[in-house]
Amino acid sequence: MTIYRVRSKLLSICNVISSSSFARFSTSSHIPPLLQRIGFVGLGNMGARMANNLIKAGYDVAVHDVNPNAMKLFSDRGILTKESPFEVTEASDVVITMLPSPKHVLDVYEGPNGLLQGGKQSRPWLFIDSSTIDPQTSRKVSEAVSDCSMEDKKVSMLDAPVSGGVMAAETATLTFMVGGSEEAYLAAKTLFLSMGKNTVYCGPTGTGSAAKICNNLAMGVSMLGVSEAFVLGQSLGIPADTLTKIINSSSARCWSSDSYNPVPGVMEGVPASRKYDGGFSSKLMAKDLKLAAASAQESGLKCPLTQQAETIFTELCDDGHAMKDFSCVFRHYYSGKDEL
Repeated sequence: MTIYRVRSKLLSICNVISSSSFARFSTSSHIPPLLQRIGFVGLGNMGARMANNLIKAGYDVAVHDVNPNAMKLFSDRGILTKESPFEVTEASDVVITMLPSPKHVLDVYEGPNGLLQGGKQSRPWLFIDSSTIDPQTSRKVSEAVSDCSMEDKKVSMLDAPVSGGVMAAETATLTFMVGGSEEAYLAAKTLFLSMGKNTVYCGPTGTGSAAKICNNLAMGVSMLGVSEAFVLGQSLGIPADTLTKIINSSSARCWSSDSYNPVPGVMEGVPASRKYDGGFSSKLMAKDLKLAAASAQESGLKCPLTQQAETIFTELCDDGHAMKDFSCVFRHYYSGKDEL
C-alpha cells in the first residue's frame, strides 16, 4: 500500500470518528480535555447563538464582547464573562472569534489586551476565526498565532467562516468552510458540529475565508437577480407567490427564492416577513462584496457583477437601510410591493 493510500485511509477513519463522535461528545463528561474550555469573542447576531449552542453541548464557555448588554445576557445565566480578549485566553483551551470586519479581527488578536498579548505564554492551543474577512488578513493573523508556538506547544489557527445566517446559527445547522492545518481541523471537527451540521475542509490558511467571500458574492448577486425578477413579474401582472412556485420548480431555483424569499407575504419566518429586521444586514453584505471586489482586483480578474452588486448594496446602506436584512433590496432599491 502506498504512503498516499495509507494517509487517505487514516484521514477517512478520522472523519468517520469525528462525525460519529458528535453524539457522544454532546455532554461535558465526554468532551475531550483539549476541547473542554472554549472562549468566544464576538456576541452579535451570529456569535451569541453559536456560543449558546456550545453551552447547550456541554462545553465550559467564557465570553467577551465590547457590548455590555450582550455580555449581561450571558452573565445573567451564570456564564463566565471576561473584560478583554486576553482574559478569555487565560480561561480557554480553544478561542473562537466571530467579528464584523478585518479591522475588528486585527484589533481583537493583536491590539491592546488582545488575544495574543500573552505571546508564547498564551494558554489556548487553537484559535478559530469565523469572521468573514479577506484571505490576506486571515494569513496575517495566522502567522502571528504561529509565532506563539513553543517547542513543547504548537499553537494553530483555523479560518472557519460560516454559511446559513442567523436562522442556521440558532438551530445549529451552519456550514463551516475551514482553512488551515488539516490536523487542527480534524481535532476541532466535533466542536464545529456542535454549532453546525456541515464542515468542509478547504485547504491551507486563507482558503476558508476565500470560500466564504465567493459564497457571499454568489448570494448577493442571486438576491439581486431574484428581486429584479419578482419586481418585473409584479409589473407584468404575475403575483410573487405564483412566480415563486414557478422559479422553485424550474431552473432559476436558488436559496434566495426557496429559503429566503425577499417578497413580504410570500414566506413565513424570513426577514421579509418581519419588516426585514434581523438576518444578515445590508451593511455586512456591502462589506463582503467590497472584499470580493478587492480580491478580484488583486487577482487581475474582471468581475462586473461583483462591482455592480457592491454599488447597489452600498447605495442601499447610504439610503438608511444598512441595518436591515440584505433582502430588503427588493423593497428599498427596486421598490417591490408586498404580496397581498
